[in-house]
Amino acid sequence: MTPELKKRAKNFRAKHAPLAKSLVLVGHMGCGKSTVGRRLAQVLDMPFVDADQAIEESAGQSIADIFATHGEPYFRDGERRVIKRLLEGEPIVLATGGGAMMNEQTQANMRDAAVSIWLKPTLEQLLARTAGRTHRPLLNSGDPKRVFRRLFKTRDPVYKTADIIVRSGKEGPDVAAAIALKRLSAFLDAQKAAQEPNATQEAAKDASRQEQESPS
Repeated sequence: MTPELKKRAKNFRAKHAPLAKSLVLVGHMGCGKSTVGRRLAQVLDMPFVDADQAIEESAGQSIADIFATHGEPYFRDGERRVIKRLLEGEPIVLATGGGAMMNEQTQANMRDAAVSIWLKPTLEQLLARTAGRTHRPLLNSGDPKRVFRRLFKTRDPVYKTADIIVRSGKEGPDVAAAIALKRLSAFLDAQKAAQEPNATQEAAKDASRQEQESPS
């Protein structure tokens, strides 16, 4: 763990811990969701869950076997149910599969129970990270570059709705985790600031009600 990540994590914990919501990492396969997620879970002292592993444990099959035996729609429905269950529990750091956020119900669950973080590497980085690996069914169906370009068109507009976007480059997972903490801190500060005027207004309304209800 780099000194920068340690410093960033210490400052973040002092200001925002414990988190009231889960952190959900989204993005294309191979973008580093599990690796960065584990770093964040470690420095924030939160449980880490890989959604794909949770799905495999629930189904008793590998994801490749689920795709081959039952097809993608069956897998996506199981993925939706597992992620919903995970987000209904205590706050965690959750790394999702590349297609998880494409489900509207999953998007709604993320909005309600989590802060979403999109890890966004380049096409070249994704190709390098997934080269030679056979456990990703979508990449086994054609030329990986064409597959990713197609996924960029369909999935990036959805990923773009995430609460936080982190461009994950060649620097490694510690740098991506440090950037994520910095932007998460700013996001939480903005949320708090947006709520404060409402709280002030409610306090003023309560005071007014008490004055009206008090005997003259």
